Amino acid sequence: MKIAAAYIRVSTDDQVELSPGSQLKKIREYANKNGYTVPDEFVYKDEGISGRNACKRPEFNRMIGTAKSKPKPFDAILLWKFSRFARNREDSIVYKSMLRKQCGIDVISISESLGDDKMSILIEALIEAMDEYYSINLAEEVRRGMMEKISRGGLVSSAPLGYKVVDGELQIDETTSETVKYIFDSYLAGNTILGIAQELNERGIRTRSGGAFENRTIKYILQNPSYIGKHRWCPNGSQGSKSHYRSGSETLIYDGRHLPLISQYDFDKAQKRLSLNKSYARETSKHENALRGLIKCHSCKSTMSLLVNKGVKYLQCTGYTHGKCKTSHSVKYNYVYDSIINSLQNNDIVHISKHIVQKNYKEKNKEINKQIEKERLKLSRCKEAYLAGVDTLLEYKENKEQIENRIADLYSSIQRYDVIKQAKTIRQNILTYMPQLLGTDISLSDKNAILKSIIDKVIYDNTTKRLHLFFCCTQ
Repeated sequence: MKIAAAYIRVSTDDQVELSPGSQLKKIREYANKNGYTVPDEFVYKDEGISGRNACKRPEFNRMIGTAKSKPKPFDAILLWKFSRFARNREDSIVYKSMLRKQCGIDVISISESLGDDKMSILIEALIEAMDEYYSINLAEEVRRGMMEKISRGGLVSSAPLGYKVVDGELQIDETTSETVKYIFDSYLAGNTILGIAQELNERGIRTRSGGAFENRTIKYILQNPSYIGKHRWCPNGSQGSKSHYRSGSETLIYDGRHLPLISQYDFDKAQKRLSLNKSYARETSKHENALRGLIKCHSCKSTMSLLVNKGVKYLQCTGYTHGKCKTSHSVKYNYVYDSIINSLQNNDIVHISKHIVQKNYKEKNKEINKQIEKERLKLSRCKEAYLAGVDTLLEYKENKEQIENRIADLYSSIQRYDVIKQAKTIRQNILTYMPQLLGTDISLSDKNAILKSIIDKVIYDNTTKRLHLFFCCTQ
Protein backbone atom coordinates (compact mmCIF):
# COMPACT_ATOMS: atom_id res chain seq x y z
CA MET A 1 0.00 0.00 0.00
CA LYS A 2 1.34 3.41 -0.99
CA ILE A 3 1.61 6.34 1.44
CA ALA A 4 -0.10 9.65 0.62
CA ALA A 5 -0.29 13.08 2.19
CA ALA A 6 -3.53 15.04 2.48
CA TYR A 7 -3.57 18.79 1.93
CA ILE A 8 -6.66 20.66 3.11
CA ARG A 9 -7.34 24.37 2.77
CA VAL A 10 -10.43 26.39 3.56
CA SER A 11 -10.30 30.18 3.13
CA THR A 12 -12.75 32.67 4.56
CA ASP A 13 -14.37 33.22 1.14
CA ASP A 14 -15.08 29.52 0.51
CA GLN A 15 -18.66 29.46 1.72
CA VAL A 16 -19.66 26.56 -0.55
CA GLU A 17 -16.60 24.38 0.02
CA LEU A 18 -16.48 21.37 2.30
CA SER A 19 -15.27 21.85 5.87
CA PRO A 20 -11.76 20.63 6.76
CA GLY A 21 -13.20 17.55 8.44
CA SER A 22 -15.38 16.74 5.42
CA GLN A 23 -12.47 17.18 3.02
CA LEU A 24 -10.30 14.81 5.07
CA LYS A 25 -13.11 12.24 5.22
CA LYS A 26 -13.50 12.31 1.42
CA ILE A 27 -9.73 12.07 0.94
CA ARG A 28 -9.47 9.03 3.25
CA GLU A 29 -12.34 7.35 1.41
CA TYR A 30 -10.56 7.90 -1.91
CA ALA A 31 -7.27 6.65 -0.44
CA ASN A 32 -8.81 3.40 0.80
CA LYS A 33 -10.36 2.69 -2.60
CA ASN A 34 -7.18 3.46 -4.54
CA GLY A 35 -4.49 1.70 -2.53
CA TYR A 36 -3.23 4.62 -0.43
CA THR A 37 -2.85 5.11 3.31
CA VAL A 38 -2.81 8.61 4.83
CA PRO A 39 -0.89 8.74 8.16
CA ASP A 40 -1.96 11.47 10.59
CA GLU A 41 1.49 13.09 10.49
CA PHE A 42 1.02 13.71 6.76
CA VAL A 43 -2.26 15.61 7.08
CA TYR A 44 -1.66 19.32 6.41
CA LYS A 45 -4.36 21.94 7.06
CA ASP A 46 -4.40 25.67 6.24
CA GLU A 47 -7.65 27.06 7.60
CA GLY A 48 -8.93 30.58 6.90
CA ILE A 49 -6.05 31.25 4.47
CA SER A 50 -6.25 32.36 0.84
CA GLY A 51 -4.68 30.21 -1.87
CA ARG A 52 -3.47 33.20 -3.92
CA ASN A 53 0.08 33.05 -2.53
CA ALA A 54 1.95 29.91 -1.41
CA CYS A 55 4.40 31.81 0.82
CA LYS A 56 1.55 32.77 3.19
CA ARG A 57 0.46 29.17 3.84
CA PRO A 58 2.58 27.64 6.64
CA GLU A 59 1.21 24.08 6.39
CA PHE A 60 1.59 24.06 2.60
CA ASN A 61 5.23 25.09 2.98
CA ARG A 62 5.79 22.45 5.68
CA MET A 63 4.32 19.82 3.34
CA ILE A 64 6.61 20.88 0.46
CA GLY A 65 9.61 20.80 2.80
CA THR A 66 8.71 17.28 3.96
CA ALA A 67 8.21 16.15 0.35
CA LYS A 68 11.80 17.14 -0.49
CA SER A 69 13.32 14.86 2.18
CA LYS A 70 15.07 11.62 1.20
CA PRO A 71 13.82 8.98 0.87
CA LYS A 72 10.53 10.47 -0.22
CA PRO A 73 8.04 10.26 2.67
CA PHE A 74 4.91 9.78 0.51
CA ASP A 75 3.97 8.93 -3.07
CA ALA A 76 1.15 11.39 -3.66
CA ILE A 77 -0.61 14.48 -2.31
CA LEU A 78 -4.39 14.10 -2.25
CA LEU A 79 -6.66 17.16 -2.52
CA TRP A 80 -10.39 17.73 -2.53
CA LYS A 81 -9.98 20.02 -5.56
CA PHE A 82 -7.04 21.51 -7.46
CA SER A 83 -8.12 24.94 -6.17
CA ARG A 84 -7.12 23.77 -2.66
CA PHE A 85 -3.52 23.40 -3.91
CA ALA A 86 -3.26 26.86 -5.49
CA ARG A 87 -5.32 29.61 -7.10
CA ASN A 88 -2.27 31.02 -8.77
CA ARG A 89 -1.21 29.26 -11.98
CA GLU A 90 2.44 30.16 -11.50
CA ASP A 91 2.55 28.55 -8.03
CA SER A 92 0.59 25.56 -9.28
CA ILE A 93 2.91 24.90 -12.22
CA VAL A 94 6.11 25.41 -10.22
CA TYR A 95 5.18 23.21 -7.25
CA LYS A 96 3.49 20.44 -9.24
CA SER A 97 6.45 20.25 -11.63
CA MET A 98 8.93 20.16 -8.76
CA LEU A 99 6.99 17.46 -6.90
CA ARG A 100 6.58 15.23 -9.93
CA LYS A 101 10.00 15.62 -11.54
CA GLN A 102 12.30 16.04 -8.54
CA CYS A 103 10.45 14.11 -5.84
CA GLY A 104 8.38 11.59 -7.80
CA ILE A 105 5.21 12.70 -6.02
CA ASP A 106 1.85 13.07 -7.80
CA VAL A 107 -0.71 15.76 -6.99
CA ILE A 108 -4.20 14.23 -7.24
CA SER A 109 -7.61 15.93 -7.07
CA ILE A 110 -10.07 13.34 -5.78
CA SER A 111 -13.13 15.18 -7.16
CA GLU A 112 -11.62 16.14 -10.53
CA SER A 113 -10.38 12.80 -11.78
CA LEU A 114 -7.96 13.10 -14.71
CA GLY A 115 -5.93 10.64 -16.72
CA ASP A 116 -2.41 10.81 -18.10
CA ASP A 117 -3.30 11.63 -21.71
CA LYS A 118 -2.80 14.97 -23.50
CA MET A 119 -6.45 15.98 -23.11
CA SER A 120 -6.24 15.57 -19.33
CA ILE A 121 -3.27 17.94 -19.21
CA LEU A 122 -5.32 20.54 -21.08
CA ILE A 123 -8.32 20.08 -18.79
CA GLU A 124 -6.15 20.45 -15.69
CA ALA A 125 -4.73 23.72 -17.05
CA LEU A 126 -8.27 24.99 -17.74
CA ILE A 127 -9.37 24.12 -14.19
CA GLU A 128 -6.40 26.04 -12.76
CA ALA A 129 -7.14 29.05 -14.99
CA MET A 130 -10.78 29.06 -13.87
CA ASP A 131 -9.75 28.87 -10.20
CA GLU A 132 -7.39 31.83 -10.61
CA TYR A 133 -10.10 33.83 -12.43
CA TYR A 134 -12.57 33.08 -9.62
CA SER A 135 -10.07 34.23 -6.97
CA ILE A 136 -9.23 37.50 -8.77
CA ASN A 137 -12.88 38.23 -9.56
CA LEU A 138 -13.92 37.56 -5.96
CA ALA A 139 -11.27 40.01 -4.68
CA GLU A 140 -12.57 42.68 -7.07
CA GLU A 141 -16.16 42.11 -5.95
CA VAL A 142 -15.18 42.36 -2.28
CA ARG A 143 -13.21 45.57 -2.94
CA ARG A 144 -16.18 47.03 -4.84
CA GLY A 145 -18.50 46.22 -1.94
CA MET A 146 -16.14 47.79 0.58
CA MET A 147 -15.85 50.91 -1.59
CA GLU A 148 -19.66 51.26 -1.63
CA LYS A 149 -19.91 50.74 2.13
CA ILE A 150 -17.21 53.23 3.08
CA SER A 151 -18.62 55.85 0.69
CA ARG A 152 -21.78 55.74 2.82
CA GLY A 153 -19.79 56.22 6.01
CA GLY A 154 -19.78 52.54 6.95
CA LEU A 155 -16.99 50.70 8.77
CA VAL A 156 -14.74 48.32 6.82
CA SER A 157 -11.96 47.80 9.37
CA SER A 158 -11.44 47.06 13.05
CA ALA A 159 -11.95 49.76 15.67
CA PRO A 160 -8.94 51.97 16.48
CA LEU A 161 -7.88 52.62 20.05
CA GLY A 162 -10.55 54.73 21.76
CA TYR A 163 -13.48 53.16 19.93
CA LYS A 164 -15.40 49.88 19.94
CA VAL A 165 -17.69 48.31 17.34
CA VAL A 166 -21.37 48.05 18.29
CA ASP A 167 -23.81 46.72 15.67
CA GLY A 168 -21.29 47.38 12.90
CA GLU A 169 -20.70 51.01 13.90
CA LEU A 170 -17.94 52.78 15.84
CA GLN A 171 -18.82 53.99 19.32
CA ILE A 172 -16.56 55.78 21.79
CA ASP A 173 -14.95 53.39 24.28
CA GLU A 174 -14.90 55.16 27.63
CA THR A 175 -12.10 52.90 28.95
CA THR A 176 -9.56 53.74 26.21
CA SER A 177 -10.69 57.07 24.72
CA GLU A 178 -8.93 59.01 27.50
CA THR A 179 -5.60 57.51 26.34
CA VAL A 180 -6.14 58.90 22.85
CA LYS A 181 -7.08 62.33 24.22
CA TYR A 182 -3.99 62.30 26.45
CA ILE A 183 -1.73 61.49 23.46
CA PHE A 184 -3.02 64.49 21.50
CA ASP A 185 -2.98 66.84 24.51
CA SER A 186 0.53 65.78 25.52
CA TYR A 187 1.89 66.12 22.00
CA LEU A 188 0.36 69.55 21.49
CA ALA A 189 1.78 70.59 24.87
CA GLY A 190 5.30 69.93 23.57
CA ASN A 191 5.99 66.32 24.61
CA THR A 192 7.84 64.14 22.09
CA ILE A 193 6.48 60.98 20.47
CA LEU A 194 9.19 58.99 22.24
CA GLY A 195 8.37 60.60 25.58
CA ILE A 196 4.66 59.83 25.21
CA ALA A 197 5.34 56.16 24.33
CA GLN A 198 7.67 55.73 27.30
CA GLU A 199 5.28 57.40 29.71
CA LEU A 200 2.33 55.23 28.62
CA ASN A 201 4.42 52.07 28.93
CA GLU A 202 5.63 53.07 32.42
CA ARG A 203 2.00 53.55 33.47
CA GLY A 204 1.15 50.05 32.22
CA ILE A 205 -1.19 51.30 29.49
CA ARG A 206 -1.32 49.04 26.43
CA THR A 207 -2.28 49.36 22.76
CA ARG A 208 -5.53 48.05 21.30
CA SER A 209 -3.82 44.68 20.65
CA GLY A 210 -2.34 44.53 24.16
CA GLY A 211 1.24 45.41 23.21
CA ALA A 212 3.61 48.13 24.33
CA PHE A 213 3.49 51.57 22.72
CA GLU A 214 6.17 52.44 20.17
CA ASN A 215 7.01 55.62 18.29
CA ARG A 216 5.16 54.40 15.22
CA THR A 217 2.07 53.55 17.35
CA ILE A 218 1.87 57.10 18.69
CA LYS A 219 2.50 58.58 15.25
CA TYR A 220 -0.24 56.41 13.71
CA ILE A 221 -2.73 57.60 16.34
CA LEU A 222 -1.80 61.24 15.76
CA GLN A 223 -2.30 60.82 11.98
CA ASN A 224 -5.49 58.74 12.13
CA PRO A 225 -8.50 60.73 10.77
CA SER A 226 -10.87 58.33 12.57
CA TYR A 227 -10.50 60.60 15.60
CA ILE A 228 -12.13 63.52 13.75
CA GLY A 229 -15.08 61.41 12.58
CA LYS A 230 -13.69 60.13 9.28
CA HIS A 231 -12.67 56.79 7.74
CA ARG A 232 -9.41 56.12 5.91
CA TRP A 233 -9.06 53.21 3.51
CA CYS A 234 -6.64 52.14 0.80
CA PRO A 235 -8.43 50.11 -1.91
CA ASN A 236 -5.14 48.82 -3.35
CA GLY A 237 -4.75 45.56 -1.46
CA SER A 238 -1.33 44.92 -3.05
CA GLN A 239 0.25 47.42 -0.65
CA GLY A 240 -0.14 44.94 2.16
CA SER A 241 -0.82 45.41 5.85
CA LYS A 242 1.01 48.74 6.07
CA SER A 243 -1.35 50.46 3.63
CA HIS A 244 -3.27 52.04 6.52
CA TYR A 245 -0.23 54.23 7.26
CA ARG A 246 -0.28 55.75 3.78
CA SER A 247 -1.70 59.17 3.01
CA GLY A 248 -0.96 59.45 -0.70
CA SER A 249 -3.29 59.75 -3.66
CA GLU A 250 -4.26 56.05 -3.41
CA THR A 251 -5.71 56.53 0.11
CA LEU A 252 -9.40 57.42 0.38
CA ILE A 253 -10.88 59.44 3.26
CA TYR A 254 -14.64 59.60 3.84
CA ASP A 255 -16.93 61.11 6.46
CA GLY A 256 -17.97 58.50 9.00
CA ARG A 257 -21.12 58.14 11.07
CA HIS A 258 -19.29 58.04 14.43
CA LEU A 259 -18.61 60.83 16.93
CA PRO A 260 -15.13 62.43 16.84
CA LEU A 261 -12.77 62.22 19.81
CA ILE A 262 -10.53 65.12 18.73
CA SER A 263 -11.45 68.53 17.34
CA GLN A 264 -10.48 69.42 13.79
CA TYR A 265 -8.42 72.31 15.15
CA ASP A 266 -6.29 70.07 17.43
CA PHE A 267 -5.91 67.43 14.72
CA ASP A 268 -4.66 70.00 12.18
CA LYS A 269 -2.32 71.45 14.78
CA ALA A 270 -0.84 67.99 15.43
CA GLN A 271 -0.33 67.41 11.68
CA LYS A 272 1.49 70.73 11.39
CA ARG A 273 3.88 69.84 14.23
CA LEU A 274 4.48 66.36 12.74
CA SER A 275 5.42 67.88 9.39
CA LEU A 276 7.80 70.36 11.06
CA ASN A 277 9.48 67.67 13.16
CA LYS A 278 9.95 65.48 10.11
CA SER A 279 12.74 67.63 8.70
CA TYR A 280 14.68 67.46 11.96
CA ALA A 281 14.23 63.73 12.54
CA ARG A 282 17.27 61.57 12.97
CA GLU A 283 17.78 59.45 9.93
CA THR A 284 18.67 55.75 10.01
CA SER A 285 21.78 55.30 7.93
CA LYS A 286 21.39 53.12 4.86
CA HIS A 287 25.13 53.10 4.26
CA GLU A 288 27.39 50.11 4.78
CA ASN A 289 27.92 49.23 8.42
CA ALA A 290 30.67 46.96 9.75
CA LEU A 291 28.74 46.43 13.02
CA ARG A 292 25.32 45.66 11.54
CA GLY A 293 23.38 43.22 13.75
CA LEU A 294 26.24 42.68 16.22
CA ILE A 295 25.76 45.24 19.00
CA LYS A 296 23.06 44.60 21.63
CA CYS A 297 21.59 46.81 24.32
CA HIS A 298 22.50 45.75 27.88
CA SER A 299 19.08 46.78 29.25
CA CYS A 300 16.63 45.14 26.82
CA LYS A 301 18.92 43.03 24.55
CA SER A 302 17.57 44.77 21.42
CA THR A 303 19.91 45.32 18.48
CA MET A 304 21.60 48.71 18.35
CA SER A 305 21.25 50.33 14.93
CA LEU A 306 23.38 52.91 13.18
CA LEU A 307 21.90 56.44 13.13
CA VAL A 308 23.21 59.71 11.72
CA ASN A 309 22.70 63.04 13.44
CA LYS A 310 24.25 66.17 11.88
CA GLY A 311 26.80 64.05 10.05
CA VAL A 312 27.92 62.15 13.17
CA LYS A 313 27.45 58.35 13.18
CA TYR A 314 26.36 56.72 16.40
CA LEU A 315 24.61 53.59 17.66
CA GLN A 316 21.33 53.57 19.56
CA CYS A 317 19.11 50.81 20.97
CA THR A 318 16.18 50.18 18.62
CA GLY A 319 14.03 49.41 21.66
CA TYR A 320 14.73 52.91 22.97
CA THR A 321 14.06 54.64 19.65
CA HIS A 322 10.74 52.77 19.45
CA GLY A 323 9.77 53.73 22.99
CA LYS A 324 10.07 50.23 24.51
CA CYS A 325 13.41 50.54 26.35
CA LYS A 326 13.73 53.06 29.17
CA THR A 327 17.49 53.57 28.85
CA SER A 328 19.28 55.42 26.08
CA HIS A 329 22.43 53.62 24.92
CA SER A 330 23.67 56.28 22.50
CA VAL A 331 27.36 55.76 21.73
CA LYS A 332 29.61 56.89 18.90
CA TYR A 333 30.05 54.31 16.16
CA ASN A 334 33.82 54.81 15.81
CA TYR A 335 34.36 54.29 19.56
CA VAL A 336 32.58 50.93 19.46
CA TYR A 337 34.34 49.70 16.33
CA ASP A 338 37.82 50.72 17.57
CA SER A 339 37.16 49.14 20.97
CA ILE A 340 36.17 45.82 19.37
CA ILE A 341 39.25 45.77 17.13
CA ASN A 342 41.53 46.55 20.11
CA SER A 343 39.86 43.81 22.15
CA LEU A 344 40.37 41.27 19.36
CA GLN A 345 44.04 42.23 19.05
CA ASN A 346 44.68 41.87 22.79
CA ASN A 347 42.62 38.74 23.58
CA ASP A 348 44.41 35.55 24.61
CA ILE A 349 43.05 32.00 24.44
CA VAL A 350 41.98 31.87 28.10
CA HIS A 351 39.94 35.09 27.79
CA ILE A 352 38.27 33.90 24.59
CA SER A 353 37.36 30.50 26.08
CA LYS A 354 35.44 32.23 28.89
CA HIS A 355 33.18 34.03 26.42
CA ILE A 356 32.50 31.39 23.77
CA VAL A 357 28.78 31.08 23.12
CA GLN A 358 27.58 27.50 22.79
CA LYS A 359 24.31 28.42 21.05
CA ASN A 360 25.48 27.22 17.63
CA TYR A 361 26.24 23.75 18.95
CA LYS A 362 22.99 23.49 20.89
CA GLU A 363 20.94 24.47 17.84
CA LYS A 364 22.80 22.04 15.58
CA ASN A 365 22.34 19.15 18.02
CA LYS A 366 18.67 20.05 18.44
CA GLU A 367 18.16 19.73 14.68
CA ILE A 368 19.95 16.37 14.62
CA ASN A 369 17.69 15.10 17.42
CA LYS A 370 14.64 16.14 15.38
CA GLN A 371 15.91 14.09 12.44
CA ILE A 372 16.44 11.11 14.76
CA GLU A 373 12.81 11.35 15.92
CA LYS A 374 11.63 11.39 12.29
CA GLU A 375 13.63 8.23 11.55
CA ARG A 376 12.11 6.55 14.60
CA LEU A 377 8.64 7.37 13.27
CA LYS A 378 9.60 5.74 9.97
CA LEU A 379 10.76 2.70 11.91
CA SER A 380 7.39 2.54 13.64
CA ARG A 381 5.53 2.78 10.30
CA CYS A 382 7.67 -0.02 8.87
CA LYS A 383 6.62 -2.25 11.74
CA GLU A 384 2.96 -1.30 11.26
CA ALA A 385 3.23 -2.13 7.55
CA TYR A 386 4.68 -5.55 8.38
CA LEU A 387 2.04 -6.31 11.02
CA ALA A 388 -0.71 -5.23 8.60
CA GLY A 389 0.64 -7.61 5.96
CA VAL A 390 1.67 -4.81 3.58
CA ASP A 391 5.40 -5.70 3.73
CA THR A 392 6.98 -9.12 3.86
CA LEU A 393 9.33 -10.12 6.67
CA LEU A 394 12.31 -9.68 4.34
CA GLU A 395 11.18 -6.20 3.29
CA TYR A 396 10.63 -5.25 6.91
CA LYS A 397 14.14 -6.43 7.90
CA GLU A 398 15.76 -4.50 5.03
CA ASN A 399 13.86 -1.29 5.76
CA LYS A 400 14.54 -1.62 9.49
CA GLU A 401 18.26 -2.09 8.91
CA GLN A 402 18.47 0.98 6.62
CA ILE A 403 16.63 3.20 9.10
CA GLU A 404 18.66 1.98 12.08
CA ASN A 405 21.88 2.70 10.17
CA ARG A 406 20.69 6.27 9.48
CA ILE A 407 19.86 6.72 13.17
CA ALA A 408 23.34 5.50 14.13
CA ASP A 409 24.93 7.92 11.66
CA LEU A 410 22.91 10.80 13.10
CA TYR A 411 23.95 9.93 16.65
CA SER A 412 27.59 9.87 15.59
CA SER A 413 27.25 13.35 14.05
CA ILE A 414 26.16 14.99 17.32
CA GLN A 415 28.76 17.63 18.10
CA ARG A 416 31.10 17.29 21.04
CA TYR A 417 32.21 20.56 22.61
CA ASP A 418 35.87 21.34 23.33
CA VAL A 419 36.27 24.86 24.74
CA ILE A 420 40.05 25.11 24.51
CA LYS A 421 40.12 23.74 20.96
CA GLN A 422 37.42 26.22 19.92
CA ALA A 423 39.30 29.10 21.58
CA LYS A 424 42.46 28.25 19.62
CA THR A 425 40.48 28.12 16.38
CA ILE A 426 38.84 31.49 17.06
CA ARG A 427 42.22 33.02 17.96
CA GLN A 428 43.67 31.74 14.69
CA ASN A 429 40.76 33.27 12.74
CA ILE A 430 41.37 36.60 14.46
CA LEU A 431 45.04 36.56 13.48
CA THR A 432 44.14 35.59 9.90
CA TYR A 433 41.54 38.32 9.36
CA MET A 434 43.00 41.15 11.46
CA PRO A 435 44.95 42.73 8.55
CA GLN A 436 41.71 43.01 6.55
CA LEU A 437 39.81 44.49 9.52
CA LEU A 438 42.54 47.08 10.04
CA GLY A 439 42.97 47.87 6.34
CA THR A 440 40.90 49.81 3.82
CA ASP A 441 40.99 47.34 0.92
CA ILE A 442 37.62 45.69 1.64
CA SER A 443 34.14 47.17 2.09
CA LEU A 444 32.39 47.69 5.44
CA SER A 445 29.92 44.95 4.47
CA ASP A 446 32.82 42.51 4.04
CA LYS A 447 34.22 43.57 7.41
CA ASN A 448 30.80 42.95 8.91
CA ALA A 449 30.80 39.41 7.46
CA ILE A 450 34.27 38.76 8.94
CA LEU A 451 33.26 40.04 12.38
CA LYS A 452 30.10 37.91 12.36
CA SER A 453 32.19 34.82 11.60
CA ILE A 454 34.16 35.48 14.80
CA ILE A 455 31.74 37.28 17.13
CA ASP A 456 28.26 36.09 18.05
CA LYS A 457 27.24 39.37 19.71
CA VAL A 458 28.60 42.38 21.60
CA ILE A 459 26.63 43.76 24.55
CA TYR A 460 27.10 47.45 25.32
CA ASP A 461 26.51 48.48 28.94
CA ASN A 462 25.80 52.22 29.06
CA THR A 463 26.17 52.41 32.86
CA THR A 464 29.79 51.17 32.82
CA LYS A 465 30.58 52.23 29.22
CA ARG A 466 31.92 48.71 28.59
CA LEU A 467 31.58 46.24 25.72
CA HIS A 468 31.19 42.51 26.39
CA LEU A 469 32.24 40.27 23.47
CA PHE A 470 30.76 36.80 22.95
CA PHE A 471 32.48 34.59 20.41
CA CYS A 472 30.96 32.15 17.92
CA CYS A 473 31.60 28.44 17.99
CA THR A 474 33.30 27.02 14.92
CA GLN A 475 33.14 23.58 13.32
